[in-house]
Amino acid sequence: MKKLLLAPILFLQLLYQSSYLAVGQIWAKKTRSILTTTGIVIGVASITTVIALLTGLKKQTLADFEKWGARTIWIRHAEPRTGPKRNISWWNLRFWPDEFDGILERCRSLVRFSRIAPRDFYTPFIVRYGGKSVEGVNVTGVDPGAEQITNRPVILGRPFSKLDESEGRQVCYVDVMLRDKLGLDKDCIGQTVLVGGKNYLIIGVVDILPERASQWTGGGHGLEMFIPFRTYLKLGDPHPHMYAMAESISTELSEEAVSEITFFLRQMRRPRLSPGEPDTFTVRSVQSRIEQYNRVSMLITLIAGGVAGISLLVGGIGIMNIMLVSVSERTREIGLRKAVGARKRAILTQFLVESLILCFFGGLIGLGLGKLLTIAIGAISKNEVLGMAQIPLWAVVLAFGFCGTVGIIFGMIPAIKAMRLNPIEALRHE
Repeated sequence: MKKLLLAPILFLQLLYQSSYLAVGQIWAKKTRSILTTTGIVIGVASITTVIALLTGLKKQTLADFEKWGARTIWIRHAEPRTGPKRNISWWNLRFWPDEFDGILERCRSLVRFSRIAPRDFYTPFIVRYGGKSVEGVNVTGVDPGAEQITNRPVILGRPFSKLDESEGRQVCYVDVMLRDKLGLDKDCIGQTVLVGGKNYLIIGVVDILPERASQWTGGGHGLEMFIPFRTYLKLGDPHPHMYAMAESISTELSEEAVSEITFFLRQMRRPRLSPGEPDTFTVRSVQSRIEQYNRVSMLITLIAGGVAGISLLVGGIGIMNIMLVSVSERTREIGLRKAVGARKRAILTQFLVESLILCFFGGLIGLGLGKLLTIAIGAISKNEVLGMAQIPLWAVVLAFGFCGTVGIIFGMIPAIKAMRLNPIEALRHE
């Protein structure tokens, strides 16, 4: 019983003595120790820098996804690669507005839906107010709720109502850039603009964020005007080039909503789709894109880590080599220790601890170098993505865990060789 109680104390004492001797040996040969750990330093610095940069990229990408919300779903027409409709022009596979009639009633996982008809990029409208006219305005037709789905806030006025849509009222939102360029009042609610020979009453002003503007309208960069979808159809095109967006009730139901929309559209599409025939549309959720991106990001991290791990492997071989040299240099010392009663485990522990300390020392320097490289790259490039780069805690744990593994694996062979030395032959060694 007493031996069991003393065992942890004796082990800690042995570990302390081994660490003390190991640090003394490393300090006595500082230059050789630093050169020995170069491979570890390069490997840890490489892998931590790569992980930091990928973390910054991931944060920025996920932040862009979050602007839409994880519940957002995109619906677009698509040309099938197989089947009887593979040769039909994409122009003939466009959505018809009435193909989405009743979608909210039949797709129970959806909370909002909007058709979106952006004006063709090459034929933008001219918008007039008073004596001013502005060319190149993207007029987009949307259903009520589009501003919530796309996270495009109405910062002044009110959003479109169901009555605006059902009656095809000539009302509109304008973005901040168009409002200022037309010389409208800051509070322009109630003022009218002329588009295509028709007057439109301004009921709202939407915010302008460049990264969102191009995504919502399919190419707009400011100078935008939004009107009810039914009103848009009165402009003369009953079959506009359009796509749709929806929002699921919850993130967990996003994939179920995708399945419901797919089933719904297969029944509603024109030309009709026969059973087993490929879809002539695509339905994608933001959540699926996030999961896909996470998988790709993890794969890239593993590949980059594997490449950087080669440096750690080389460093481990270097440490094993120098530890074998150390065993040869200290053969008489080992023999003397064993002659005065040192046990095999004490010799084994001493050399194993020395190998571990070398690896952890190299890992610490490599981690510091990786941090400096990350800061330097972010400062030099002045890129928003690289500016978000940082070394996550799990990467630090991984780096030191790998260093510890390398230290144990490559330190074990020299340690076993030292442990097995015959004390008499060791004392005779010159």
